[in-house]
Amino acid sequence: MKDLRSLMVKVVVGSFTITALFGIAALLFGGSLDGTAGKVLGTTGVVGVEAVAILCYLAVADSRRSWVGVAGGVVSLVPFGIVLWAIWMPETGLDFPWRTFGVGLTLAASLAQVCLLLAATQRPRPVVSRLLGATLVAVAVVAVMIIVPIVGELDTGDVYWRLFGVVAILDVLGTIVTIVLARFVSARPGEADTRGATALPTLDPVVLQRLSLEAQRRGVSPSELLQELLDRETAR
Repeated sequence: MKDLRSLMVKVVVGSFTITALFGIAALLFGGSLDGTAGKVLGTTGVVGVEAVAILCYLAVADSRRSWVGVAGGVVSLVPFGIVLWAIWMPETGLDFPWRTFGVGLTLAASLAQVCLLLAATQRPRPVVSRLLGATLVAVAVVAVMIIVPIVGELDTGDVYWRLFGVVAILDVLGTIVTIVLARFVSARPGEADTRGATALPTLDPVVLQRLSLEAQRRGVSPSELLQELLDRETAR
């Protein structure tokens, strides 16, 4: 997974670099982005966006929630493929499947957000766990409220979109607060530190070294690796 993350980072950097160079060349030299050049530019941009999404899905690759990342990666292939088809085969005469694209894009973006939330809140404190649950509900409601008009072409009124705006605001607020509390706020006095950072120095130095090397290989912290191993043993 560490090698895959490294590959995706290179793809992101390479894709957006190529896109930027195409744009700069067009602006400085007055070149046209029609034809093949425009298709290559669009393709590199789309590949870069897809690579960013895959990085989000890989955030949970080494945890018990990896199935969420797998689902996100599969779903993201739908809008990714549709956009590439629209870029390279616009003369087919077929209507753009905007409904499928809209649903796929909504689900892919929502699952990417969920993966980032889950990755940031591994072994959360009780208050963070409750906030995470409420935020995940908001994410699901926002996704459903976007998909329903796309699929059903409903004549949604002003009230519907006002309610959507409220839920979307709660979604964003919950995401930010959850990540901040999980990553940057220490546990209260007397509350157990679920990250287990204080337990590592008591281990044998040889064990600590092996744990650190394996954690580095997997691309996670030693405490996260130890917790994952303990979870597996407990689940047996």
